[in-house]
Amino acid sequence: MENQVLRADGSVEGYLVEGYEVVLVDDGSTDGTVEWIRASANELKHVKLYEQAHEGAAIARNFGVQKAEGDTIVFIDSDLVVLNDFLQYHADALSKAYAQGNERVFTYGRVVNTCNFENPTAEPFKVTDYSRAFFATGNVAIAKRWLLEAGLFDAQFTQYGWEDLELGVRLKNNGLSLIKCPEAVGYHWHPAFSTEELPKLIDQEIQRARMGVVFYKKHPTLDVRLMIQMTVLHRILWGSLSLGGLLNERTMEPMLRWLISQGYPQLSQELSRVFLNWYNVNAVYAAYRDDQAA
Repeated sequence: MENQVLRADGSVEGYLVEGYEVVLVDDGSTDGTVEWIRASANELKHVKLYEQAHEGAAIARNFGVQKAEGDTIVFIDSDLVVLNDFLQYHADALSKAYAQGNERVFTYGRVVNTCNFENPTAEPFKVTDYSRAFFATGNVAIAKRWLLEAGLFDAQFTQYGWEDLELGVRLKNNGLSLIKCPEAVGYHWHPAFSTEELPKLIDQEIQRARMGVVFYKKHPTLDVRLMIQMTVLHRILWGSLSLGGLLNERTMEPMLRWLISQGYPQLSQELSRVFLNWYNVNAVYAAYRDDQAA
């Protein structure tokens, strides 16, 4: 980073991001990613590809952090699209905090969900995109030393969910604070919702529940119970809304399909959260009982 950034208004902010690397850890994908990266090696000289067997997000991210040569790590997921000034906005926000004598910080960019594959950046920010997460790896920049000091991601999180938020608890306990950086936008692409996804989504909720119990065992606080939905309030809420499970993937499928056919896949997906959350609440209590009995 040698050159300062000159903004349109004549102000100078931070330093120009140069010489960055992209560390890509392929965790046993089968979609042709590895083959495409290798075939495009001449055009992607800044990309460093590493492979591992399917060991989970926590181990993959730890591997990537350890292989990274830079002193700042920017986490983005594989289905995120970013603009050319994405890194610069993160760097500006961090540089400003450092200049004020506050180094125990990280920046959290905005994530916009979209199913528009042809033009994902055209999607506006929506209420459903809002996140209260303290540390989530979809779009975050942090000094590598703080990750190492906190102990990186916990390898106990071998299934879907919670490994980044659990690390966030340790970062907060170590005195780090979050700086929101909404200018650093990541467009999270996913296919339009379809009812064929429901078995996978149900399985993810069950996995998330199991990992939620791992999270709670490490940090047995009310905040974590609220996050993983292991409270009486959540049982009453989702039990009532789902009519005790009577509203489920089978009974609601005709309505969900109809909404999709009418051009409302997002609404269909939001309605499916009623029974998906009920699956999650039941699974987290079941996982907790199993753990206590072990």
